[in-house]
Amino acid sequence: MLYIAPSLLAADYADLRNEIARMEDAGANYLHLDVMDGHFVPNISFGPGLITSIRKHTNLFFDVHLMISEPLRYAEAFVKAGADIITFHYESVADPLATIKAIKAMEIPCGIAISPKTPAEAVMPFVGVVDMILVMTVEPGFGGQSLIPETLDKVRALRRQAIKMGIDLNIEVDGGINEDNASYCTEAGANILVAGSSLFKTKRPRGVMQKMRDAAREHPFLG
Repeated sequence: MLYIAPSLLAADYADLRNEIARMEDAGANYLHLDVMDGHFVPNISFGPGLITSIRKHTNLFFDVHLMISEPLRYAEAFVKAGADIITFHYESVADPLATIKAIKAMEIPCGIAISPKTPAEAVMPFVGVVDMILVMTVEPGFGGQSLIPETLDKVRALRRQAIKMGIDLNIEVDGGINEDNASYCTEAGANILVAGSSLFKTKRPRGVMQKMRDAAREHPFLG
């Protein structure tokens, strides 16, 4: 099944309640929440307070992506704010496995993310350990970038490994995803598409989401 996760980073922050409702009404499965600290990435977004504020206004699955240094220092606050999964960056910690175990001890699913320059091999040991692997298809930090095609090779490698191990792994792609390139992502093996500008900047998000779902059906994993 394909899951679509609008990225709040591209929303109109002056009208968040309506922006989120618009995505929910259009058929979104998740709400992708990019938390940036100005240290791990060169941008600052929002913290647990905003997530607490919007949690009561939607039933969407809160996909919290911590693009921050020291993710364990703040993970519990995001769990309490209403996160449904916590994803941290492989590059942000010295011991990814210990971080995964600590987050799972908070009784919440855990994902691990890799930036474009990090090879798939770095997270292969965590296939079957994490609940999701997020492959960044742009450099993390800013929305509105174009998808880097080579990053999809990592998605393909991870999907092949998951199939080899008999694991139904969630693989998420984030960055530059739109209705025109969604098929490349699903052919590579992604089943969760994060989309920001292509959903929040259009007046027809339902139509865009439908085209993404059509792409997933017509362009399944190629192997």
